[in-house]
Amino acid sequence: MSTVPLPPLPPAPEDGFRPGGRSIADIVDREHRQLLALLDQLTGPDATPQGGLPVLSAALSRHLSAEEQYLLPAVRAALPAATERVDAEIAADAGLLNALKGLTDDALTEVAERVRQHVDGVGGLVTELRAVATDEELIRLGNRLEIAEEAAPTRPHPGTPGTPPWNRIVEPAVGVVDKVLDVVTRRPTYLADLPEPPRD
Repeated sequence: MSTVPLPPLPPAPEDGFRPGGRSIADIVDREHRQLLALLDQLTGPDATPQGGLPVLSAALSRHLSAEEQYLLPAVRAALPAATERVDAEIAADAGLLNALKGLTDDALTEVAERVRQHVDGVGGLVTELRAVATDEELIRLGNRLEIAEEAAPTRPHPGTPGTPPWNRIVEPAVGVVDKVLDVVTRRPTYLADLPEPPRD
């Protein structure tokens, strides 16, 4: 029997079934490493961050949106003792999104510190989730997280809901508007759009 409440999905066809995809824990850990590498790239001594700021803003906006839709609710359900920490991460996410609005070189130091705090806080929750969830649960949640990221906003919207069900309804709609603006303005939004994408 499942220990972690899963998003609505068809039941697994048989016991021992392993769905295709990647674990939500592996995806989040990899994205955290990529975000930290991008920040190192943008804040280093020879950095010229201006070209990378839209990508940083988009990557963080997508990442936080998807975590709030699937990772943090799974942690809250599977680890009741972590509820206050989940609430603190959601509040910190709103602060990070506020710091991202109108991101400039001058605000990059604050954003970098907030991202490092995010990685530490959420990283600890991911480690605890790994200990109680099955591989199948982590993979099924990973599949949902990746779908949510593709539909997520590419700009910071700290006023949108931070918990289900409303964030799963509102954020994809906001994401459509963001993506139209991205196309019209030719704004880069993916790490691959950078001349030298960071390695994880």
